[in-house]
Amino acid sequence: MAESTRIFIHGLESSNKGTKAVFFRERYPDMIIPTFTGDLQERMKRLEGILSGKSGIRLVGSSFGGLMASLFAIMNQTSIEKMILLSPAINLMEFAAHKNETISVPVWIYHGSADEVIPLAEVEPIARKTFNNLSFNAVDDDHFLHKTFMSLDWESLLS
Repeated sequence: MAESTRIFIHGLESSNKGTKAVFFRERYPDMIIPTFTGDLQERMKRLEGILSGKSGIRLVGSSFGGLMASLFAIMNQTSIEKMILLSPAINLMEFAAHKNETISVPVWIYHGSADEVIPLAEVEPIARKTFNNLSFNAVDDDHFLHKTFMSLDWESLLS
């Protein structure tokens, strides 16, 4: 079996020093946790460079990182094993061009019902249309998933 690659893609105004990045770095030393800067195009170019030639990819994307993970998956489905998206920003205009495309890899989404940054009501219909193998979890939480993130079963999600 090919070796798997785990990567965490942070949100728009975060970095690889944020709470989630630190959590993953402490528990999964082999996880790739880069910092992304610039506009979406620059970030995507960096992501594609990091994951070029890799397979068995397990993408974890938070907010804008969830948008990036989804865009990457559209173009690279065969190299991806699974995605875990945290309050993914797939409601943004940058995703609209792909609204008729589907992603068949297993996807878990955790989205706060009290998210005021990326509204759950905008994301859920897009997610249900885009992801064919979806576990959608609306949780009693905010955009940052302060109450939920640490309690998720990361061992099984990332296995």
